[in-house]
Amino acid sequence: METSPIKLIKTSLKHWYFLLIAGLIYIAVGVWVFLALTILFSISFLVSGISEIAFAISNRNELDGWGWNLAFGIMGSLAGLLLLSHPLISIETLPLFVGFVALFRSILAISFSMELKKYGVKNWGSLLFIGILGVIFSYILIWNPLFAGLTLVYWTGLALVTLGTYSVYFSVQLNKLRKMVSSN
Repeated sequence: METSPIKLIKTSLKHWYFLLIAGLIYIAVGVWVFLALTILFSISFLVSGISEIAFAISNRNELDGWGWNLAFGIMGSLAGLLLLSHPLISIETLPLFVGFVALFRSILAISFSMELKKYGVKNWGSLLFIGILGVIFSYILIWNPLFAGLTLVYWTGLALVTLGTYSVYFSVQLNKLRKMVSSN
């Protein structure tokens, strides 16, 4: 039996657009973060988490690693609820939380870019580049939260736009693979 993060050779991926929705939400929040950081972050984590839960559940038979998406969706939803109920927590912990989320997602982006390369998808290097940028942004947020706190708005905005770009790009590539597999 084949084991890979994405089983697209023999089956088509359902509901790829949930990742697109999550990515668009991250991009929008990354731009809007300059206006209202705390509340928008809390809401974005809640809605993105719910979107990822829906994606994971709808693809549990198509994705080997669907549990990671489910776990991330649950964590994002819980974090959104916590931050909405305690806004002061989000101000103090935001650099570390965003840093670790960005780091994990960036590592996933790098891993998925390698998977896309295996499937012969062109432009897999773009996803790899986005993942590397995400690792750099997340390292800055985690490495020095005080510095990140001083420039939190800018780094957080950049990190979220990078995460969103990854999700949008990856969802488009998944849709292309879905169409390619469906036509065969």
